[in-house]
Amino acid sequence: MSIRPRRKSATALSRRRFVAAGACLALATGLKPARALNGPVIKFGLTPVFLNNDLQLLNALKAYLGKATGFGIELITRRTYQEVTSLLVSGQLDAAWICGYPFIQFRDSLELVAIPEWNSKPLYQSYLIVASGREAQTIADLRGDIHAFSDPNSNSGFLVTRTLMFEQGFKPESFFRKTLFTYGHRNVIRAVASNLAQSGSVDGYVWEVMRELEPELVSRTRVMHRSQWLGFPPIATSRKSADTGKTHALQAALIGMANDPQGRRVLDMLKLTGFAMPKERVYDGIVRMVDELRGVL
Repeated sequence: MSIRPRRKSATALSRRRFVAAGACLALATGLKPARALNGPVIKFGLTPVFLNNDLQLLNALKAYLGKATGFGIELITRRTYQEVTSLLVSGQLDAAWICGYPFIQFRDSLELVAIPEWNSKPLYQSYLIVASGREAQTIADLRGDIHAFSDPNSNSGFLVTRTLMFEQGFKPESFFRKTLFTYGHRNVIRAVASNLAQSGSVDGYVWEVMRELEPELVSRTRVMHRSQWLGFPPIATSRKSADTGKTHALQAALIGMANDPQGRRVLDMLKLTGFAMPKERVYDGIVRMVDELRGVL
């Protein structure tokens, strides 16, 4: 599972500040200690990359992981990528489903556990969306928009668009009339569909799945631009937790999910094909963007 070589994090965010934030969050949000449950517990974090906070889905995921790992499972959901990533880096979570951008930012502190596969590939795209009736064709046509980003630490919901703008010489503070963060990809779709924003940056996987689940809503938006294929948001753990029984059990449960009836039910709910063993090169495209924007963000 070990990732080599280790590289220094290329990020404008301070690792020390991130870890400190995690400690504060534990106090502010009241993370349940493992002893509150019977036996050893895997604390598994979920971020806005998680498609749906539906109780049925969360219960199904928890039940499958508990059965497959033999550990108690505590699902910990947070509103922002920074909250979950800081808890993960500081060791207060055993693992978390994060985004490729935070993984690259903190790759000196994190290890990959598994990568989800969508349509049998560990890849997805970022979409630039506009209202369905709008004739915009390129990012230059979005000048003066109110633009909805998902999260400042999201690959598909921020980094990809920011890189595209940088490459074309556009500065967000002067190019867009206003920008906002919705802290959820579904919220980006809703913002554009309801004309609260004229354009948005969204996870292509979420947009495509939402087109199946909420076709009327998504039909009010149109994909104007698709990015290159990039590494799907991964399951990660801290380096110090990588070689533990909990992590190995969780990895085996995720990789084996497609071969288990209960696991396949969870995958069907997520519209995923399965989970694959980690391959860090899948995130080379994100590494390139982070390097390109070094000193800009």
